[in-house]
Amino acid sequence: MLDFIIIGGGTAGLSSAVYACRANKTALVIERDSFGGQIVDAPNVENYPGIVNISGAQFASDLFDQAEKSGASFKCETVLKIVPEGACTTVVTDTGKYTAKAVIIAAGCEHRRLGVPREEDLIGNGVSYCALCDGAFFKDKTVAVVGGGNAAFTDALYLAGVAGLVYIIHRRDGFRAEQALIDRAKELNSVRIITNAVVKQLHGDGELDGLTLDVNGVAQKIDVDGLFVAIGQQPDNAAFAPVALDTDGYIVADDRCRTNIRGVYAAGDCRAKTVRQLTTAAADGAIAVDTALKEMF
Repeated sequence: MLDFIIIGGGTAGLSSAVYACRANKTALVIERDSFGGQIVDAPNVENYPGIVNISGAQFASDLFDQAEKSGASFKCETVLKIVPEGACTTVVTDTGKYTAKAVIIAAGCEHRRLGVPREEDLIGNGVSYCALCDGAFFKDKTVAVVGGGNAAFTDALYLAGVAGLVYIIHRRDGFRAEQALIDRAKELNSVRIITNAVVKQLHGDGELDGLTLDVNGVAQKIDVDGLFVAIGQQPDNAAFAPVALDTDGYIVADDRCRTNIRGVYAAGDCRAKTVRQLTTAAADGAIAVDTALKEMF
């Protein structure tokens, strides 16, 4: 039997692995996609204490290396369910079963969809959720970024160095992004901001070539070659029942990262919280391990 099973290989999960191994405990990290989490897609990280500037990919790579050197083990599998069994919990995946004294769910979130017709059909054909991954395909072209938070403005600033013209489309007047990012975007001639606007239609025969917006109740069509959606994230926690979820699907956990199930903890973006940043994800990972060490060992 393992000491820790950590579900999710992003910042929270890898931080948990580092702290578990430093406590001389065994730790298995299970990740269904790729290790590192969504921060891998960030071109620059400038708000992590002690690091002035680093790419998201490098940050994730360094953290993975740290966890591996600390002694963590890793498996790429999809978790289907968890089975609490009193003094331990079994995690069932698509290829096996693993049991541990403590389980930390650090499954993160997924990109939120716009929810407009043909969105799914045009993914990879003009519609993207990762500017860093797909931005290079739109060199000197016209693109749009939907959203008003840090992710949207970070994407727009990155794309401004690649594309010819970048629209930022936001449904409100104000933005949630840091003022420094907003100011940098407004200074660029290649960036145009459209507020009070909602994407209603995607146009193009096989490839995206335009959008219809509702701008203050008036339909407006703009020609674009690419659309980057950065409107937030949503959790995918259905597999973790009987862990309690809130009305938005986030795991309910207290300030010590405890869920309603003894021996099961939640860390990072998958749990209900007010701030979702690298710093809080790393903090959750440390707190979850510390709580488990005191309660389960």
